[in-house]
Amino acid sequence: MIKNKSGITDYSKLAVEEERISKKKALELFEKNILDTFPSGKFSTLQIIHKYLFEEIYDFAGKIRTLNIAKGNFRFVPIIYLESALKNIDTMPQSNFDEIIEKYIEMNVAHPFREGNGRSMRIWLDHILKTEINNVIDWSKVDKQDYLLAMERSPIKDTEIKLILKNALTDKVNDRTIFIKGIDYSYYYEGYKTFKLKNL
Repeated sequence: MIKNKSGITDYSKLAVEEERISKKKALELFEKNILDTFPSGKFSTLQIIHKYLFEEIYDFAGKIRTLNIAKGNFRFVPIIYLESALKNIDTMPQSNFDEIIEKYIEMNVAHPFREGNGRSMRIWLDHILKTEINNVIDWSKVDKQDYLLAMERSPIKDTEIKLILKNALTDKVNDRTIFIKGIDYSYYYEGYKTFKLKNL
């Protein structure tokens, strides 16, 4: 059980509370244009996103993880290499779609936080796409299983995830409906589906 600020000891109750609070915080990020003043593609900006989403729930919000973590058979970057990996990601080019997705894949392999990486990183990715090529992903057009399988394979071969995400690009970068649907889908990929953001 992850230690949390509310002292919740039931995992399902924690998941519900985490979804409710962090979805509302995600909408604030959008409506207050908070990310507009921060550089795209930097780990420091991802830290800001993660801290903003989760600081009311976890003490480790925005902090680099201190544990080695894995998902299934895949091990994310070990702690001893994590800081240097993040510095390398900061310097990766991001001038076109392919470069941006390659950077996103590397950040996913790094998985810098203990919890909430995917949800934070998808907002981070859209921030880069918006800043660099004036597009974002319409996540409602990205199938959950297709996305998760393609991301799992992406460190070895990235053509699949690039195709899936390219087919979901939109130039409606400031569209509130696109953003709200996107957050709901982003959370659904991770198994969070109790609330619709428009109802919070």
